[in-house]
Amino acid sequence: MSEKINGQLVQDALAMALVHRRNRGCVLVHSDQGSQYTAAVYRDQLAANNLICSMSRKGECHDNAVAESFFSTLKAELTDHQDYRTRAEARQSIFKYIELFYNRKRRHSYLNYQSPLDYEKQYAA
Repeated sequence: MSEKINGQLVQDALAMALVHRRNRGCVLVHSDQGSQYTAAVYRDQLAANNLICSMSRKGECHDNAVAESFFSTLKAELTDHQDYRTRAEARQSIFKYIELFYNRKRRHSYLNYQSPLDYEKQYAA
């Protein structure tokens, strides 16, 4: 999280994901057409890590249905019911939701009612 949505934010987020997640081949990175995602330095970062960019077409939110669904779920299950006093409080709450609940425990119909972590374990090398 950052006070600004800029190129450095998305580059840092991608670098963090690469440290914490193993690249197991064909990996799609979903984004919209924001300037931070179309910047050459970000596209170079994707290419250097053999990642495929899945960018929505203008006005077509359904192109990135996975990302749109995630943010809709995050809002419905967490942030719409919270009144954060500080950015740090929001960051901690959202981190816990994603890392401790959404990825490890929440079952996803698209993943045959498994958590993302359990689903990935099936394909771990």
